[in-house]
Amino acid sequence: MGTRVVESSVMSLSWIPSEAIRGFGKLPFSLGVSHYDEPLPAQVDDVEALRRADRFRFANRLSAAATFGDDGEVLAFRYTGGAVTGATTVRLGGLGATFAGVAMPDLRAEPVVGDGWVRFTQTGGGRTALPLPRQTSRPPYFRLQSPVTWSTLSLTLFADGRAEYDLVGASAFPRHWVYDADGHLVLKSGITDWARWTSQPSWRHTPWGDEDSPALVVAAETALERELSHRIMRAGQRPQVDNLAAGTELVRQGTPGDALFLLLDGVLGVDVDGARIAEVGPGAIVGERSLLEGGLRTATLTALTAVRVARAGRDAVDLAALAELARGHRREEGNGASGGTGPRPAAIPAARRESVTA
Repeated sequence: MGTRVVESSVMSLSWIPSEAIRGFGKLPFSLGVSHYDEPLPAQVDDVEALRRADRFRFANRLSAAATFGDDGEVLAFRYTGGAVTGATTVRLGGLGATFAGVAMPDLRAEPVVGDGWVRFTQTGGGRTALPLPRQTSRPPYFRLQSPVTWSTLSLTLFADGRAEYDLVGASAFPRHWVYDADGHLVLKSGITDWARWTSQPSWRHTPWGDEDSPALVVAAETALERELSHRIMRAGQRPQVDNLAAGTELVRQGTPGDALFLLLDGVLGVDVDGARIAEVGPGAIVGERSLLEGGLRTATLTALTAVRVARAGRDAVDLAALAELARGHRREEGNGASGGTGPRPAAIPAARRESVTA
């Protein structure tokens, strides 16, 4: 009887973007005691190099293998990889020191075996080694120890060589980006909530205790959107950043518009003629059609969660690149996602798939 071995992996990297912290939490970053992280690359080929460069706080790498028989029967399976701890660099008086994070033990669920498939689930994370004075939601209402950061990944291997992956849980902070087996950025957590994260009472209110937090997941933005996002946020004049509560309209279909928006955090719903056509998350650029064409908004954008958006006018963007982005969004209209805001359909996909080598 012949057999087939299917192997794959999925990895999440947790990092702190510059717009993710508000209020007094910004103080150590403003003083240079701690630091924000540069946005991670869209392609990761050497996670160890990123770790040495202090580019992320924690990495959760789930690797697994399964052996299938000719009839698809699962003959054997095993986990083959675990989490990687990042570091935090602190600077005082011109001197710097790097402190490795404190890892929590990997949590690996017993694999679930089905007809021609096997699913693995792993939680990885930890806390920074440095103290973080904070108020908590339960007694003793104050702690010096930093909260726990984590992500929970699932990976399903199939007898035909496919793999499906998902981000099924994550801490409210920081941002979690998910990479497939080839190192491509494929998913993002949609929300970073500093206040909720810092109010974490103790490790008992994490997956190592008695609870997990479902992750609101959105698809990764396009390479062109990443390039434009970098230009908008690194322009000579910093863009205006607006905070919207859930349920608030950002723009309404049929009204004039002279700016586009870069979604920094949260999820926006995109509606055309009263029908929901897409939901987009951090990194998405919306509203470019009215800016380019000087016309009316062709979709209504509504905050489905609390969101932060950067507002940019014509002088803050590369109009040629923006026109190319708009053309790509028009192509999506032909696939049933009409509307000038340029959403990616199915921004919160039900399943993430890839082919793997047997």
